[in-house]
Amino acid sequence: MNLKLKELNVEFLFKAVLALETMEECYAFFEDLCTVPELKALSQRIVVAKMLQDHKVYSDIVAQTGASTATISRVNRSLNYGCDGYKIVFDRIEGK
Repeated sequence: MNLKLKELNVEFLFKAVLALETMEECYAFFEDLCTVPELKALSQRIVVAKMLQDHKVYSDIVAQTGASTATISRVNRSLNYGCDGYKIVFDRIEGK
């Protein structure tokens, strides 16, 4: 865990996300919390991460998502040297 992130405001946000139970609740919460561009940026990153995990090449990812190569590189760095957060989520999604 990145200790730079560990603060009360971040923990409150995470508790709020963990309290959501349905897709409709997620839509309502994130629509209230984020601007449309912020939500699109977050969703783009997770799609990029999934594509990288599935061994897609950068040019295909750019073409399908519109993500910049800088974004793809940042996500790739997180996949390879991060805290395995993407892996946890993908494993759980695939397990359902």
